[in-house]
Amino acid sequence: MSPRLRSTLCLLAPLVLAGCDLLGIEPMSQVQERKAAEGKAIGSACRHAGRAIEDCYTLNKKADKAAVFAGWREMNDYMTENKIEVVAPSIPSPESLAAKPPAEESEVEEPAPTKGSHGKAKGG
Repeated sequence: MSPRLRSTLCLLAPLVLAGCDLLGIEPMSQVQERKAAEGKAIGSACRHAGRAIEDCYTLNKKADKAAVFAGWREMNDYMTENKIEVVAPSIPSPESLAAKPPAEESEVEEPAPTKGSHGKAKGG
């Protein structure tokens, strides 16, 4: 490789690598920072909703546990300092919906048939 070609490639390399940002390719450090921020947000929301940290882990299996705990703990401290009450979630978790048997369907009783209601005509 000639020295001139080598120097040209060295000058063009930063331009080519800078193009990765334009393509939407995130560096690993940004991916880790985003996952940590998402985990902290999940933990904070779980604590604000009054969920135990174990429930939060169960509901968010893909989230980083250390980040979830950090967010949960920060929200707990904030709520304690400012005397903020828990806001109960208005939508039940998917696990609790799946665990409930369809009781409404099985407990619905059909009215008992009355005498003569089967369409039989007397006489005639």
